[in-house]
Amino acid sequence: MSQFFQIHPDNPQLRLIKQAVQMIHQGGIVALPTDSCYALVCHLDDKDAVMRLRRIRGVDDKHHLTLLCRDLSEIAVYAKVDNRQFRLLKAATPGPYTFILEATKEVPRRLSHPSRKTIGLRVPENCITHALLEELGQPLLGTTLILPNEDEPLTDPEVIRERLEKLVDLVIDGGACSLVPTSVIDMTKETPELIRQGRGDVGLFGL
Repeated sequence: MSQFFQIHPDNPQLRLIKQAVQMIHQGGIVALPTDSCYALVCHLDDKDAVMRLRRIRGVDDKHHLTLLCRDLSEIAVYAKVDNRQFRLLKAATPGPYTFILEATKEVPRRLSHPSRKTIGLRVPENCITHALLEELGQPLLGTTLILPNEDEPLTDPEVIRERLEKLVDLVIDGGACSLVPTSVIDMTKETPELIRQGRGDVGLFGL
């Protein structure tokens, strides 16, 4: 049975944030709100947790998982970012975008795309997620909370609790989220390429 925390969306309770981070350190899967949809997250370096995350989501290793980062400097640890890319990322973060970039050696090989050696990264603009990242001190590995054979993400924390209580370790109720996922932009080419139109304004990238 999963735990259920009600955390204030603007002033997250540090006590609950610390408890959530402890669960993540212990291999837990957490459902949490972001600035787009609810997401499933786990510890970056926990192989078993990553496998559980993929099973719940119903995706294989060809599906990009995303690193949720605190800021641009943290993105630069896990992805190769040149000056042109940095300027574009700076204009769009934090915000509802996922960027596909070339992974550095800091990213465990099992997490990068098997054929392209790329990784998805984002800097979410959500107080609860940001508080978790600050307390954890490193990125979270995440994916949009869309269940297998479904097209729409789950956005109601009570529904998430009901449907995932035996699959995840913690559901964080931070209020309802958007039904629209992030905009996904491939930054590995000379010019940005739109992979998925979502919440983020892609005009910033000339798309």
